[in-house]
Amino acid sequence: MTKKEWLKILAAKELFGLGDTATLAEIKLVFRSYSKLHHPDLAGNTRDNRDKMQQVNEAYRIMLAYCENFSFPLVYDEQELDLDDEEWWMSRFGQDPLWSKK
Repeated sequence: MTKKEWLKILAAKELFGLGDTATLAEIKLVFRSYSKLHHPDLAGNTRDNRDKMQQVNEAYRIMLAYCENFSFPLVYDEQELDLDDEEWWMSRFGQDPLWSKK
């Protein structure tokens, strides 16, 4: 996952006020409550409500895509992004006799 993708996920997490871990049900519940607050048909058809609803929809789309493809915690670790593939693998499985090169 790239840094740009992580930043989008973190922005969506902040918009929805989610913790470091969240279930799909929690994400859907938060999305529905924000939709009721900002949907132009319910909260008034103002520019602010339309813009906020677009942000909510985009954040929800990002979170659903993340949940479908990954099962990692919603914590950004800048050090992990600097690792190349082999360093990442060794940081997780390097000491395991089955996976290590030893």
